[in-house]
Amino acid sequence: MSVVAIDGPSGVGKSSTAKESARRLGYRYLDTGAMYRAMAWLCLNRGVSDPVDVLEQVRGVDLEISTDPDQFFVSVDGMDVSDEIREPEVSENVQTVSAVVDAREELIDMQRTIIAAAPAGIVVEGRDITTVVATDAEVRILMTARDDVRVARRAKELHGNADAEALAATQSQVTGRDAKDSATTSFLEASDGVYTLDTSDIDFDQVVETVLKLVKDSQ
Repeated sequence: MSVVAIDGPSGVGKSSTAKESARRLGYRYLDTGAMYRAMAWLCLNRGVSDPVDVLEQVRGVDLEISTDPDQFFVSVDGMDVSDEIREPEVSENVQTVSAVVDAREELIDMQRTIIAAAPAGIVVEGRDITTVVATDAEVRILMTARDDVRVARRAKELHGNADAEALAATQSQVTGRDAKDSATTSFLEASDGVYTLDTSDIDFDQVVETVLKLVKDSQ
């Protein structure tokens, strides 16, 4: 069983790259960020912010996440929240969960269980996969891109274009989230043995082909 671990900040194309790579390889796909988002959504809906209460929510939740790259979903206590976890309010409050060390450990344990259960292989993406979750993965990649490129990509994703207004509305969300998350995870610099893939000036197909080549070379 092969594990491909992909880390990186917002707007580098982690999710789309990981999904497409998983499709072409016939592997499963795991979006670990969606797990944190799902728990942040739950805490927001229950008015929970105290670390002890956040941990209680994580330990007591029935969290299910699809590993099918073509049929993604996340459910919390039987409720599909795949769309809800992408709301801006959830994005702004992910730290409510990710900053709680014990809550992170619980989610990391869940992630490792999912990875271990993958039949042939799995592509896992997030912000601490190469450094914490799957340090022994056969392929470990840090995806990066220039800040202006990342903001423009996220603006198109959220607003449908990258005009001045959309860029301004997106700037703080991208860089602010990175600043918050860098306090709890190391995803801005590659550790030893991690391949740095700068996506600033190459297209999507080239990015995916690079991942596939790294997987082939590792076998």
